[in-house]
Amino acid sequence: MLDVKRLIVLREVARQGSFSRAADALAYTQPAVSRQIALLEREAGTTLVTRGPGGARLTDAGELLAAHTEAVVGRLEDAEVELNELLGMEAGRLRMATLTSAAATIMPLAIAKFRERLPGVELSVAMVDPGGVLAPLRSGELDLALCNDPDLFSVPEIEGVHLFDEPMLLALPPGHRLAHRKRIALSELADEQWMLGTTTACPDAGRFIRACHSAGFEPQIAFHNDDYTAILGFVGAGVGVAPVPEMVARSAPHTVRISRFGPGGLTRPIVVALPAGYRPRPAAAMIEILRQVSERWTSPAGELVAA
Repeated sequence: MLDVKRLIVLREVARQGSFSRAADALAYTQPAVSRQIALLEREAGTTLVTRGPGGARLTDAGELLAAHTEAVVGRLEDAEVELNELLGMEAGRLRMATLTSAAATIMPLAIAKFRERLPGVELSVAMVDPGGVLAPLRSGELDLALCNDPDLFSVPEIEGVHLFDEPMLLALPPGHRLAHRKRIALSELADEQWMLGTTTACPDAGRFIRACHSAGFEPQIAFHNDDYTAILGFVGAGVGVAPVPEMVARSAPHTVRISRFGPGGLTRPIVVALPAGYRPRPAAAMIEILRQVSERWTSPAGELVAA
């Protein structure tokens, strides 16, 4: 049987005339749209979309399926409306995971807005490392995950939404030779002792090590720890320095000095990962809320360190 979620992607490609515009309309990545069409063509056993200088065009088989999709989706939408009317309110449940650093920052705002908008939906939120979200997303134990690992989108069953790029800041002991500086080049820190998360659980660690290699040195790791609060404690005690996300740095203790990396800075992507295809209303609502909260979080008024 053909996958309805992929048929919806095909319909949007037909409407938009290109994979990139379809991705924007669906809030997918373009590779996710390409994967969904490729999987649908495999299910159908024939080519459904051709690409050319003028964009993407449906074959005769693609046009046939797109026409049927309109009817199928229309019936599903009618059923959803009737079900909501029957229940008298939005219902269901949403099971999601979040980064620990986001659990104390943007997630409380998102949860409050979600409960206000969909009071009848049962919401559960667990703190799960990015390395631990793929299996429960695939199995259906999780409906979506707020994380910092866009590599999840390379898995065919998973798609995602990019929310924002969060600055990674530099945490220093108060007596550090560079603690008075607002911006510090990574190359100036080649001889430092670093506190860093583990590369298996924290994508931030891998990105930071690659940045050090680009700056021409191998970082000396004093401690690996996946708890940023603990890392700040080590920094405050003078054990070494650490890259920390802005979400964590905003609540750093007075024993820690915060500077920006420069020039260019370092960032980490904050994304939502979820099963590919059709999005239940609670999941779609949470994604929209996370977008709104992210815009507020990244507003210039919220900057931590002056430029």
